[in-house]
Amino acid sequence: MERFLAYPIEWIPYVAITLVFAFTFHEFAHAYVAYKFGDHTAAKQGRLTLNPLKHLDPVGTILIFIAGFGWARPVPVNRFFFKKPRLAGVLVSVAGPLSNLVLAAIGFIAAYGLRSFGFELSAGFYQFLEIFIQLNIVLFVFNLLPLPPLDGYRIVEDLAPNHIRAKMTQYEQYGILIFLILVITPLDQYTIQPIFGTVVPWVAHSLSDFFYGWFY
Repeated sequence: MERFLAYPIEWIPYVAITLVFAFTFHEFAHAYVAYKFGDHTAAKQGRLTLNPLKHLDPVGTILIFIAGFGWARPVPVNRFFFKKPRLAGVLVSVAGPLSNLVLAAIGFIAAYGLRSFGFELSAGFYQFLEIFIQLNIVLFVFNLLPLPPLDGYRIVEDLAPNHIRAKMTQYEQYGILIFLILVITPLDQYTIQPIFGTVVPWVAHSLSDFFYGWFY
């Protein structure tokens, strides 16, 4: 069975717990920031909550374990309600990936903090923290890629001049196709994987050094 999974079978419980937190906080962050800027669309649909059942997408979650990538249910955002649509749009989009970076930081604080205070925890717990940190950093970097339907694309879209934004909207459907090709074909070895191979370790090492300095 393990050959059909993207992770070793003994990691599955750790990955599952991590995804519940990562996806839930990611989508809640989008909904919360949108609400603060005047868009109550997500709140009215019950998405302004930390209840995972409101955010997890069954297919997207299962694919994480099989293909190594997946998604949660996107939070609906109506920019019509924003007084400053571009600024609010950027902040709403940034909020999701940033929430994953915050979770990764919490993971480092737990790992170094517990150790510095003399807590002797099991190897399994530290392995969970390692997976928790790694997956949240991956989600942080992945969602900032400037490809539809990711948050990074929405950020670029909100920052772009109107004439460029109109072109982006016109060709967005092709961008989604390109995204899928880059993710599920061997082309990812030359595009997305090199980004993960450089940016993810850099973020992890930067956070590790920063929080290590807190406790030691």
